[in-house]
Amino acid sequence: HLATSLPLPSERDHLRPRIDLIAFMIDIKSKYSLKNVEASLAHVDASFFLGKVCFLVTGVGRVNYCSVEMNAIWKLGEVYCSPVLFCELELEGIRVATAQRLLRMLQICAGHVPGVSALSFSSLMRSSADE
Repeated sequence: HLATSLPLPSERDHLRPRIDLIAFMIDIKSKYSLKNVEASLAHVDASFFLGKVCFLVTGVGRVNYCSVEMNAIWKLGEVYCSPVLFCELELEGIRVATAQRLLRMLQICAGHVPGVSALSFSSLMRSSADE
């Protein structure tokens, strides 16, 4: 399910499936995109930041057109203890690889991968980024 911002409208709460992963998309070419994500973060329950949130940064192939500071994006990941994924949606190979990575994260967050929890997955993502 996609939403342009949070909070989600409450009138369909009873029909909404369980939320296992929230992927915030940030278009590196749009300051509005980052501001929208920052405003939406206030509506996410704190328990989701224990491995069930990630930030997906798009447009990274066009560094010359950046409107968003990379430090601001890294800080979001750090402050919210959530992985930051970078991709270029216009390149099919990268788009497919990113979709597969998000699907694997979703499987883990939904509890469909035995022996791996969303919390341990999040710490694995952070430790691999440090190397």
